[in-house]
Amino acid sequence: MMPDLPNMPPSPYAALYDLLIPADDELRLIHDLVSFDFVTDLLADTYCHDNGRMAVHPVRMFKYLFLKAHIGYLSDVDLVRRARTDLTYKYFLDLAPEDGVINPSSLTRFRRQRMDDDKLLDQLLAHTVEVAKEMGLLKGRTLIVDSTHSRARYGQKPIGQAIIEEAKHLRQACYQASADAKGRFPEKVDEHDIDQLLAYALAVAETVESEMPELMMREHIRDRVNRVRELAEDAHVELQVSKDSDARTGHKSADSSFFGYKHHLAMTEEGIITAVVVTSGEAADGPQLSSLVEKSHLAGAEFDHIVGDAAYSGRDNLIYAASQGCKLVAPLNPRVYSPAENRGEGFTYNKDAERYVCPAGHMAIRKARTGTKNIGKNQKETHYFDIELCKRCPLREGCYKDGANSKTYSVSLKSREHSEQLEYEQTDEFKDYHRKRFAIEPKNSQLKNPQGLARNKTSDLKGMTLQSVMAIIAVNLKRIITLSKEKTG
Repeated sequence: MMPDLPNMPPSPYAALYDLLIPADDELRLIHDLVSFDFVTDLLADTYCHDNGRMAVHPVRMFKYLFLKAHIGYLSDVDLVRRARTDLTYKYFLDLAPEDGVINPSSLTRFRRQRMDDDKLLDQLLAHTVEVAKEMGLLKGRTLIVDSTHSRARYGQKPIGQAIIEEAKHLRQACYQASADAKGRFPEKVDEHDIDQLLAYALAVAETVESEMPELMMREHIRDRVNRVRELAEDAHVELQVSKDSDARTGHKSADSSFFGYKHHLAMTEEGIITAVVVTSGEAADGPQLSSLVEKSHLAGAEFDHIVGDAAYSGRDNLIYAASQGCKLVAPLNPRVYSPAENRGEGFTYNKDAERYVCPAGHMAIRKARTGTKNIGKNQKETHYFDIELCKRCPLREGCYKDGANSKTYSVSLKSREHSEQLEYEQTDEFKDYHRKRFAIEPKNSQLKNPQGLARNKTSDLKGMTLQSVMAIIAVNLKRIITLSKEKTG
């Protein structure tokens, strides 16, 4: 059942917060500047309001997830353990210093039961954009689009191999910490039997917890124990598929690939991410543009220029951007405007007659368009010359082949949209806006490294989407704090 909105209860120890937490602490600033009450309305329908056991309020549960994304590397167990003793965490969670914390398993249930809706995640992300907008931090009218990738949790190795490696790392850490640890672990099992592997991994973790309490006092060993447990427990759910069925192989270059997912991002020039579309690793960037633009509009972002790389400059995107009243600042793929193969030298175009003229000065007698529309390739325009003139032409060597029944000259046709875009590329406006594209690169790095988005912590697209959105919410709120400091001087 939905409880009342959590507020910090009266406590004789509340003064510790002011004494020990600096006024400029990042989590304190986020707590004081950003209200998370909106979570209540978004999740209200997922709770029963008239019966059942009283639940932990969704605002507080969401804040736990935010803290995990804010740090980027903690397991659920380590997050809750830290929240039990870290006053900054308790202040952010609206807990009194002496209050208890949740059971780590509550986070798993909250993720699966309350945060499984993609529209909800978009709304959560959109709220951070609204906060930035209400604070007057979004002044530019440029949307920057790009993608970054995450590797799958298990890569392309069997789950059993991942489990046995984690158990091995735990044993080695114990051996290094204490010579007495050798000989106290269970015997190794058949690595081809997944059930035996899971039982063995859990037995290794239990051995450290029950027989080596002095080693559990060491944080790096405690972290490894928790990772072994978490991995083994998740593997029980995945025994039916035995691998990440949603992940795919994507390519960063001709000789570099990854197995996992892609995060297609849209960002304002101030560094606030307005939308994300998470796909499997093989998905192309260009087709995601319309979704990113629509989500950004729903989030309240205002823009009239969309900046991206050549992956976004397809004809469909050029037409779509124009329909949205936006300029698409993305260079054309060189294949669109490269000279056609086997083209003769010296042919010139007469724009008035709309015909090509050969080096000898003879104009084409007719032209025709060849090729099929809308199949991903440019059509060709073929110009036909008078064959009788070609037979007697003094420049026929190398141009006209004796006995040929026709003489033609073909050029690849750029679409009207491509032609206009090519002209736009030459303008100073295009060049000035396109320089802004590189601002998204450090944001990609921030998401993948400090926020832990380099690797999926779950094993499906749903989990990857939640992880992506929470990481983005964390970096957005951090950016809002930075921008508000700059604004106030």
